[in-house]
Amino acid sequence: MNIDELLSDEMVLAELGERIAALRVDRGYTQAVLAEQAGISKRTLERLEAGASCQLNSFIRVLRVLGLLGDLEQLLPTARPGPMALLRGKGKRPKRVRPTASNAEEPEAPWTWGDET
Repeated sequence: MNIDELLSDEMVLAELGERIAALRVDRGYTQAVLAEQAGISKRTLERLEAGASCQLNSFIRVLRVLGLLGDLEQLLPTARPGPMALLRGKGKRPKRVRPTASNAEEPEAPWTWGDET
């Protein structure tokens, strides 16, 4: 199943957990061995595989042991400024985004009781 087809955060976590468990089994690790090599508790690995939330560093440690840490580069590639941003910044990378008419929030209409006619 493609993760982008999943609707809720819980479903995404469950799918990631299933994939971690399948990769662990394919690589011949027991939960106890993988948890020990990753430096996390077996219970933390059980929770991760069950789709429960866990700390990001635990997830990274498991990916490292499974040899998948380099694949995060595909998930979050290094951000590069666009050509217009480089032109505006005279070759420097922008550090923040200032609100403009296109990305600023719409001002709220004045509040009324609703019984005015």
